[in-house]
Amino acid sequence: MVEAAESRGDVPPVQEEAKERKKKKRKKKESKTRTVRSNLLLPGLEAEKPKRGPLANNRLKTTKYTALSFLPKNLFEQFHRLANVYFVFIALLNFVPTVNAFQPELALAPVLFILAVTAIKDLWEDYSRYRSDKEINHMECLVYCRNEKKYISRYWKEVEVGDFVQLRCNEIIPADILLLSSSDPDGLCHIETANLDGETNLKQRQVLRRFLELDSEFDPLKFTSVIECEKPNNDLTRFRGYIIHTNGNRDGLYKENLLLRGCTIRNTEEVTGIVIYAGHETKALLNNSGPRYKRSKLERQMNIDVLWCVLILIVMCLFSAIGHGLWVWQFSEKKKPVFDVPGPDGNYLSPVLAAVYLFLTMIIVFQVLIPISLYVSIEIVKICQVYFIHQDKDLYDEETDSQLQCRALNITEDLGQIQYIFSDKTGTLTENKMVFRRCTVSGIEYSHDANAKRLAMYQEPDSEEEETAPKGVTLSQRDSICSHQSVKAVHRSQSTKSHRRTGSRAEAKRASILSKHTAFSSPMEKDITPDPNLLEKVNECARYLEVMRSHEQPLSQLSPELSDIFDFFIALTICNTVVVTSPNQPRQKVRVRFELKSPVKTIEDFIRRFTPSRLTAGSNSSSSSSLATSKSMHRFGSSLLSSTSTESTLLKLEEKLAYSVQMNNNGYSAQQEKRAIESGPEEGELRYEAESPDEAALVYAARAYNCTLVGRLSDQVSIELPHLGTLTFEVLHTLGFDSIRKRMSVVVRHPITDEINVYTKGADSVIMDLLLPCSSDDPRGKHQKKIESKTQNYLNLYAVDGLRTLCIAKRVLSKDEYACWLKNHLEAESCIENREELLFQSALHIEKNLHLLGATGIEDRLQEGVPETIANLHKAGLQIWVLTGDKQETAINIAYACKLLDHDEEIITLNAESPETCAILLEQCLHCVESKFSSNTIDNTSGDMRIGFASFCPPSSSAHSKLGLVIDGKTLAYALDKTLENRFLLLAKRCRSVLCCRSTPLQKSMVVKLVRDKLKAMTLAIGDGANDVSMIQVADVGVGISGPEGMQAVMASDFAVPRFRHLEKLLLVHGHWCYSRLANMVLYFFYKNAMFVALLFWYQFYCGFSGSSMIDQWYLIFFNLLFSSLPQLITGVLDKDVPAEVLISVPQLYKSGQNMEDYQPHMFWMNMIDALYQSLVCFFIPYFTFYDSNMDIFSLGTPITTIALFTIILHLAVETKTWTFFHWSSCIFSILLFFFVALVYNASCPTCYPPSNPYWTMEKLMGDPMFYLTCIISPVIALLPRFLYRTLQGTLFPTQRQLGCQLHRWPLGTCNHILSKLKIKKKSTPQKHSFAEPSMQNPTSNVNPCYKISFKTKAVATAKDPLVFFRRDNTLDLWPWSNSSDLLQ
Repeated sequence: MVEAAESRGDVPPVQEEAKERKKKKRKKKESKTRTVRSNLLLPGLEAEKPKRGPLANNRLKTTKYTALSFLPKNLFEQFHRLANVYFVFIALLNFVPTVNAFQPELALAPVLFILAVTAIKDLWEDYSRYRSDKEINHMECLVYCRNEKKYISRYWKEVEVGDFVQLRCNEIIPADILLLSSSDPDGLCHIETANLDGETNLKQRQVLRRFLELDSEFDPLKFTSVIECEKPNNDLTRFRGYIIHTNGNRDGLYKENLLLRGCTIRNTEEVTGIVIYAGHETKALLNNSGPRYKRSKLERQMNIDVLWCVLILIVMCLFSAIGHGLWVWQFSEKKKPVFDVPGPDGNYLSPVLAAVYLFLTMIIVFQVLIPISLYVSIEIVKICQVYFIHQDKDLYDEETDSQLQCRALNITEDLGQIQYIFSDKTGTLTENKMVFRRCTVSGIEYSHDANAKRLAMYQEPDSEEEETAPKGVTLSQRDSICSHQSVKAVHRSQSTKSHRRTGSRAEAKRASILSKHTAFSSPMEKDITPDPNLLEKVNECARYLEVMRSHEQPLSQLSPELSDIFDFFIALTICNTVVVTSPNQPRQKVRVRFELKSPVKTIEDFIRRFTPSRLTAGSNSSSSSSLATSKSMHRFGSSLLSSTSTESTLLKLEEKLAYSVQMNNNGYSAQQEKRAIESGPEEGELRYEAESPDEAALVYAARAYNCTLVGRLSDQVSIELPHLGTLTFEVLHTLGFDSIRKRMSVVVRHPITDEINVYTKGADSVIMDLLLPCSSDDPRGKHQKKIESKTQNYLNLYAVDGLRTLCIAKRVLSKDEYACWLKNHLEAESCIENREELLFQSALHIEKNLHLLGATGIEDRLQEGVPETIANLHKAGLQIWVLTGDKQETAINIAYACKLLDHDEEIITLNAESPETCAILLEQCLHCVESKFSSNTIDNTSGDMRIGFASFCPPSSSAHSKLGLVIDGKTLAYALDKTLENRFLLLAKRCRSVLCCRSTPLQKSMVVKLVRDKLKAMTLAIGDGANDVSMIQVADVGVGISGPEGMQAVMASDFAVPRFRHLEKLLLVHGHWCYSRLANMVLYFFYKNAMFVALLFWYQFYCGFSGSSMIDQWYLIFFNLLFSSLPQLITGVLDKDVPAEVLISVPQLYKSGQNMEDYQPHMFWMNMIDALYQSLVCFFIPYFTFYDSNMDIFSLGTPITTIALFTIILHLAVETKTWTFFHWSSCIFSILLFFFVALVYNASCPTCYPPSNPYWTMEKLMGDPMFYLTCIISPVIALLPRFLYRTLQGTLFPTQRQLGCQLHRWPLGTCNHILSKLKIKKKSTPQKHSFAEPSMQNPTSNVNPCYKISFKTKAVATAKDPLVFFRRDNTLDLWPWSNSSDLLQ
């Protein structure tokens, strides 16, 4: 049937559905990828190209508006604010004749003014963006032209996807470009990403393998391949795709093949590539999200009070409407008042309908109650506050030439309400300058005492360098060469320009300055004094190797200790991703005689490489600056084998391997003597460009022992050894570091033994578990066990000294082991889905059965001022949590050094091996703590706790000053479980400081989110690296430190500071001021508007609730907008309730912001009551003064308005704490402006509003002495209660802030008395702490009690009789559960 149908041309429905599904799947797959072809294809080939959707051009456009779209688009954006919609509705309502209260055109003035001010601000910002865009779009680059058959200069904005771009050394990359050709003989290109992420170390990029093997120079006209890659995305760490060649072969594309826009070409004379992503589709621009906008806590509270104002407005309007309805109802049809005008039909309005109309009219009259200018005023004040924060010289760091950056403009006041600080350690609290301090090799410890003395007395010289380039020298962009010295000026200018598309100008300036220096290469880090004993053994090992080499003896004859020392320094030198550069010369590399220039990609490669070694001891002479490419990133390609071909190839493997065994048993190849020796580096020190300071420290340490890294290519690394010259190791694979494995490995082929070696370095917590099990019966096994035990003891000592520890290990792979692993590894690389997981498993398979070589201890010094900053933040009532990936002992020691933990407080240390033990341990600790600091209750019968998370109370009680909590990563993972998080949080809340060790980036964000959501507390997270980004984004306020780890943390933050110590002034001073100013300004706004509206409300009782106003509508409209707006803005920007010096010296004053003392919910109602009272005074004193007089309505309203203005300004004067010239000027200017406008307006308006008009009203009043008397008496009576309250309260019951404000005004004796009232002891001279101080080396060696509670049993514990290990001083006691309630007493 099917065949017949097919023969007739009919297709069964089932097959049609199958085809449709295939088409849909194909379309879905195509939608996830992008196809890129050359723009140089001939017209015939051009027609054959499938049509593609429009791709983004390279024009940068960050502007939001055009000349035509500005007005409608800006208004549309402004109307997203409900407040603007409300006021426009009120203004339009005033155009309805039945309900209007003012002249319709005049009622529009305030709304139009606010909209105009906002529009002008937006226009100016957009124009600034336009100028920046124009400057970038008109930068030039070389693009290949088909007609001219050469590269011609074009603007960046003219570059398109599919164009071929040629770049020279030190040029900035205009788009995301796939690297196809490089002047480097190994197809390498080096880029600097300082403009993108702030990192100044060089990154290596690799030409596609197939293009690297071309015999002739790359010709863009011959490029006919098709590129399939992923859609544009913002992931800087990933790029996936493949290139299809004309013959149908495919090669994989990875991030190592992609040059990102904004980066700078370094150490490479010339590169060529094809544009993959352009313009706004580039990864750099997709990552540029601009300033962050959050809603502050004060603003949320303010919105609630605005709703209360709306409710008050409705009540007042409803009351007036009812009053008007009753007033109209009392008149019969025949007794209507003469001023009540009938409608067009001659009928009067019914009382109900009149009340409805009056309700709408009163909304117009009382609209001022909702502060129209409040939101705009707050924006203006915040912008000014940010400006003054930026101008603070104390927040500038001269060393990095960086200052504070405010990336979120609308949460400045949140800085004054922070309750919890979550901090990273490395690079945040410490310098991130890793200095090699000590090491142990083969179980023997080398203390490096001379190096310790050097570090103790070390003072780093000034890093400023004089510019050596002669003045007047200009270099064009096209004639740039590779020399760092000759292009310094060009690079800085280009770097700064290019950075405007990815960040701020401040970041560009900082990146430009940092790029002059090599990261992690200060003299303190480089100049390492070797240990004499270890240096002697290294030299002895080198001499033995030289003798053995000359006599062709096998390396196995070397003693185990010397062999470990040799491998130890080999691992330090090559197990990294360090790039080697030379500052004094361009890269001119001479090819090494090397069989294969590509990493192991297939089984055939493996077989070819296992022929007798052709590896030489020579190396490239130049400082080949390359980052070791992670071989796990080289994925599938045309060389991949099918499963059948792989099996057939493996059958031939034994024959090839047998040939390699025929090598001389001494480990040397006969052909090794024929070396291609390259000249060593020319004069000038080699530079090491490292991704992390740890790597740089270890390479410098190896260099101190004459084991020098001199060159690195994608597939080889060259080191120079004493007595041996230069050895070149073939790099087969690099298994990069990740936060899960916590280690990195390199698979190399040894140039002497021709063995496959795996060198691994990583955290001791993982390396020690991966060691080859040793048999106790074997003498060598016993010896190795002893070495491992000694090494572990030394690691513990290093951790106690506050050193960062790394273990170094090695594994020798047999040919069969490597072949088996390689097969699985290649299969993992060829997978498209779950490739990362498969590669992770592949790394686990090879990183096992390791042989321990030794361990290192690296010192990371505290930043300047960190201990003092943390101590002051503690005094300010801030609870500080440090979340670090370091091991527990290291973290504890550093915590003592930086005063996070104090020697007179009790430390609870939580270590659990299972969720059950963690639950019991938490319950036990809570029981112990509650027995001493009883505030919450525990139900002993059921074992359940009644935990209530009330509003946060700052940790000022004795409980917080005596307890600290330390928890490791595994226990933290258990504690963050839903069933245990409440108990953990309750325990942590009782502690002054919390230290989380071995924590992952995910755990950091989970901890911040837990505290933020459960305790409803204000949280701040501060960090400097990419691993801190999630924590920074989760917190209420995120702070990034612009350190050597790059700009990822800064780009994700709300604020960026150069150093941790700057956090002290940012919070204690600027945070306090911003909160105090804005809180008082918001309350003052509500008071001022309520007071003015109440004046109109009282008048309604005398006009039949008709909606009439005794105040002229010009005064009514412009009172808030012009006459009373300037003083409050000046106060909101410049007022200082306490001087900066006092806020720093008395940190306890910061608690006022935590407790919201300036803006409590009841303060809104207190201000409303005060406004009600003042309005009564300001209305009825003039009313009774001019009672029974013949003055008109405006003659009564004008003095009321004048008195209200005086009262409002004097009210602000009572609340102002600091008076400056601007304060006085703004108040006087506002009063003079009011009188000037009133006089001019009254003199020039004889017939404005007949029959009543304001003509000559103010002029007549100013001739009446009663007017002046009323204007003096009324404000005094109105403000007398507030003034008396402030005076009596400040004298008899002063707050801490009021006492602190007096400190700088009184002599020393009075200040001491005030400090005693504040219960603050006189501060002693702060001392700086170093990890190496003897008093800091052992946190439990002090005379004060220090408790350690640990629980390390893997068995499931029961509540019957678990044991708690308590360490008190240096003794260890076992306590049964029943006695645990008395342990802390």
